[in-house]
Amino acid sequence: MFHIILVSPEIPANTGNIIRLAANTGIQLHLVKPLGFMLDDKRLRRAGLDYHEWADIQVHDHLQEAIESTGAAAGHIYAISTKGQRHIGNIKITDGDVFVFGRETAGLKPEEWDIIGLENAVRLPMRPDSRSLNLSNAVAITVYEAWRHIGYTGSV
Repeated sequence: MFHIILVSPEIPANTGNIIRLAANTGIQLHLVKPLGFMLDDKRLRRAGLDYHEWADIQVHDHLQEAIESTGAAAGHIYAISTKGQRHIGNIKITDGDVFVFGRETAGLKPEEWDIIGLENAVRLPMRPDSRSLNLSNAVAITVYEAWRHIGYTGSV
């Protein structure tokens, strides 16, 4: 399946929703410190309900460490961002690809873009006058679009 990397997520409810998504889709979720909450935060638990035990979650100190832990080859790591020139539907997605998401309030920092490469930025289609989508919604759209590309392998 795929890897989702959240770089310094700030809102526990968003991460809780993504944990629930991970449990239900089989994605590997990577959280990069610093986190804007404690992993035992009640808002995180409430949003994720009782799915935490079913989700595959790893916590990393640095983005580079998270990327290396996926084992993904260059060209299979994408940052979902409004900076992207290509839409997600226009890239060739394969099983095991990595999708990186920045902070809810500030996105990715320049040094994080240096790791990923701006040429690997991919956007979700939106109206031209829109700013951005909610993080948990953007992750869900990305996961299901990527899963569609591989024929929903592993689903019922």
